[in-house]
Amino acid sequence: MSNNEEKSVVLNFLAGIGIGVIVGAATALMLAPQSGTETREDLKKAMQDLTKSTEELRKRSTELLDVAKERARQAYETGREGVQKRLSKETGEQQASEEA
Repeated sequence: MSNNEEKSVVLNFLAGIGIGVIVGAATALMLAPQSGTETREDLKKAMQDLTKSTEELRKRSTELLDVAKERARQAYETGREGVQKRLSKETGEQQASEEA
């Protein structure tokens, strides 16, 4: 599995957790007979859980984006250096053939 696929799996998993929290909270509220105070407390806890899951997803996404940006920068630098070496080599060969 490539790195991009692994990142996608992680992001999808974390998104699934967040959606699961929402669905679970809504289901619990609809099916559980309880007082308004208890329902409000459950809603408050569900929102806190969702906020925590969302923050974790944001942090992980930011980390993955930073890694991707660094790899792209490294690939760019490697390619640029390769092109410069190739051009230097060709220029050197051209000068050598002109001197001969």
